[in-house]
Amino acid sequence: MSDSRVKIGVLALQGAIEEHVQATEAAFKSLGIKGEVLWVKKPEHLEGIQGLIIPGGESTVMGRLMENSGLLEATKKFANEGNPILGTCSGMVLLAKEVYDRVVGKTNQPTLKLMDITVERNAFGRQGESFEEDLEIPLLGGKKFRGVFIRAPIVQSMGENVKPICRLDGKIVAAQQNNILATSFHPELAEDTRFHEFFLKKATKE
Repeated sequence: MSDSRVKIGVLALQGAIEEHVQATEAAFKSLGIKGEVLWVKKPEHLEGIQGLIIPGGESTVMGRLMENSGLLEATKKFANEGNPILGTCSGMVLLAKEVYDRVVGKTNQPTLKLMDITVERNAFGRQGESFEEDLEIPLLGGKKFRGVFIRAPIVQSMGENVKPICRLDGKIVAAQQNNILATSFHPELAEDTRFHEFFLKKATKE
């Protein structure tokens, strides 16, 4: 008998892995979905999962680790097959076509280039400038979502196929392009599973 559980992967090379695992498990429970969260460290770990989460961390380090392990190309293939991906904070950077830093300019770091967006790293400052803000995200309903921003990027520019889904002070801090979602903030650190629930609905095609 086949396993009917929904399987979601969390890229587990570096970064806030456990927090996303816990948030996804809580979202499964909230939605009443029988699911499992798996750690993705190798290309073969993408086989059999219905969605992938790319957590925050050090985007340059994560990109190089993905490149060296073969996960960069494997993740592109996974996305191009229509599977949903959620990238948070550094995950947004890794999904971008181009990445800039206010200090070094264009970074030329390894990225997936799955979203037609140009991202500015550390747009709100460094670790010491971390903050929280209540965000209006219409696709999650009327209740505001508590956004946790830690060395957060922003979307500087985007192509016509990209839809902004949240702005903060006029800056785009969440966007969607087909099956790909990216946030500047850390939804896994909010005591609110609605963003992960939205992602799971895409993964289960509800």
